Amino acid sequence: MKWIHFLVAAALLSSLGGNLSGAQEASSANSPVHMIVTAESRHGAKVPVITRDDVMVFEGRDKDQVTGWIPAQGDHAALELFLLIDDSANGSLGSELENLRQFVSAQPPSTLVGVAYMQNGIAKILQNPTAEHAQAAKQLRLPLGIGGANGSPYFSLSDLVRRWPPSNARHEVLMVSSGIDRYYGAGDLSNPYLEAAIEDAGKAGVVVSAIYTPDDGHFGHSRWQSYWGQLYLSQLAERTGGEAYYIGFSGTPVTFAPYLDDLAQRFEHQYILAFIPQPQTKAGWRRVRLATEVPSVDLVSAVRVHVGER
Repeated sequence: MKWIHFLVAAALLSSLGGNLSGAQEASSANSPVHMIVTAESRHGAKVPVITRDDVMVFEGRDKDQVTGWIPAQGDHAALELFLLIDDSANGSLGSELENLRQFVSAQPPSTLVGVAYMQNGIAKILQNPTAEHAQAAKQLRLPLGIGGANGSPYFSLSDLVRRWPPSNARHEVLMVSSGIDRYYGAGDLSNPYLEAAIEDAGKAGVVVSAIYTPDDGHFGHSRWQSYWGQLYLSQLAERTGGEAYYIGFSGTPVTFAPYLDDLAQRFEHQYILAFIPQPQTKAGWRRVRLATEVPSVDLVSAVRVHVGER
């Protein structure tokens, strides 16, 4: 069954003109660019069905040609999902392990789940993406809770993305972290390691979502560090097309359950978009904007794509 899903997905993406694992880029300016797009309802309304004719892609004022719009459902639902958990998190994360295990176990057969922990700037993979969800759930454990166990969470994300083998499935990450960058130090809007992680994820077509959980030690109750950590996670998710679950300064969320339920719903309302970018002589990043006239819905995606050679 796994091979059937793989072959169908491969045929689909061949017809769209590219490989989904590099979903945010194309080999040349005349080739289609592929993106993962989430349809998000407003005001709690039911998410409507979006058709190809409903979607518009703009680069500035220029409108691009949409060549493909495939719902990520049924035979096209293949997803590889990594849970990337911060080993600097404090012990309060232990109360959420069962929620995370239930989330993993509830994933459909078309979703392969992997588990990794952030340690000293790398992603220590405990489970490669697998359809054996019970096995993946067993790999979830308490964080080490050692301050400085992770130099920068964004190092670990980049490491995971760079080592992730290409495939014809959607690639998504759920980060569970404070977002605090111990390596970079004081918070500001110019964190180069965050920027590098966003660039690595963008080029690989990886969508990153995040749930905040407090750090261990002093950083776990520092309002300043918490502010910047959550801001970094929000920026990371926004720019890669994911969702960051922000809790302000209230400390640990009461439960991850509603966030995990929301994320599962997002997976069910995703599409694979293909479009032709505006002709340019140089490879590089393009800022794009998606729009639709369908009421009460937003199309959420990465805010830029990479066109040309990596």
